[in-house]
This record gives sequence, C-alpha cells and structure tokens, in this order.
Amino acid sequence: MRVLDKPGITPDGLTLVGFAIGVLALPFLALGWYLAALVVILLNRLLDGLDGALARRRGLTDAGGFLDISLDFLFYALVPFGFILAAPQQNALAGGWLLFAFIGTGSSFLAFAALAAKHQIDNPGYAHKSFYYLGGLTEGTETILLFVLGCLFPAWFAWFAWIFGALCWMTTFTRVWSGYLTLKSHQRQ
Repeated sequence: MRVLDKPGITPDGLTLVGFAIGVLALPFLALGWYLAALVVILLNRLLDGLDGALARRRGLTDAGGFLDISLDFLFYALVPFGFILAAPQQNALAGGWLLFAFIGTGSSFLAFAALAAKHQIDNPGYAHKSFYYLGGLTEGTETILLFVLGCLFPAWFAWFAWIFGALCWMTTFTRVWSGYLTLKSHQRQ
C-alpha cells in the first residue's frame, strides 16, 4: 500500500481509473473477446480493493464512499449487458433476469444503508466501510466469481445467470426481511 500512498494518487483517482478500465469489459464482451474482458474485470476489482485500502489508510470520506459504490453498481450492470450483446439469442433473457435481480440486491442494499445511517444504526462488523449494510448470499466476491466463470465458459453464461439471479433474489428477500425487522425494532426503542 505504501507504493500507492503518494501525493497525486488518491482513493477517488483509483476509483475512477478502475472504473474506466472496467468499462472496457463492455466492448470486449460484446466482441466476444472474453479473455480480454476477464483481464479488465480483474483489474477493475483489484483497483476497487486498492482504492478502499488507500481510503482507510488516509481516512474514509462520504464523497469517496458514494463514488465507489455508484461506480461499482454501474460496473456490475455493464458486465451482464456485455454478455447480452455478445450473444443476444442465447443470453438476452438470462442476462435480463440477472440485471433484474441486481436491481433487487442493489436497492435493498442501498435502501437499508440509507435508513441505517439516518437512524444511526451501527454494525461493528462493518466499521471499515463507509456505511452499514446488510450482507447476503450474493455479494461482491460471488458476483466477480460469476463474471470470471462467464468469461472462462461463455457458452454457459445463460445458465450461470439464471442460477445466480435466483440466488440474488434469495439475498434480496433476506435483506428486505432482515432490514424491515431491524428498522422496526429500532423504532420501538
């Protein structure tokens, strides 16, 4: 981390560079260049980890946390869209299902985070994050595993998307239920 902790290198800068690299996955996937897409997906995720580590070293900011999560969610949507463009006949329905499921996981994630912040609900397990959120069955690591598998076995992307989308809905339902109970319990106090 010391290598990156230099003047001129900022967590927000790493976030933006990582996102710019990640955006290349869209044309690479659309063109069927799956190994090139895999490389930029992994570089994006590496820079996403490094921006967070540098931010924790220098001090987390709300602006940086907002930028990071916003660009992460956009990145997570562009990868399935790339697979859809690569083989619309094969991937459109499954990719659409996956994007629909990502809306569920993303909205339940962000809605709870916003209300937890409003009501000052803390979770010591997430002290190193910009905000408190509910975990789930399908989070960042699992999503990247899906993308890696899709790049390595593109003919199987539709199957991966159907299955992962179902797991995302399990995450959404558990987050909505748990978030509802947590907020309801907090209101009673």
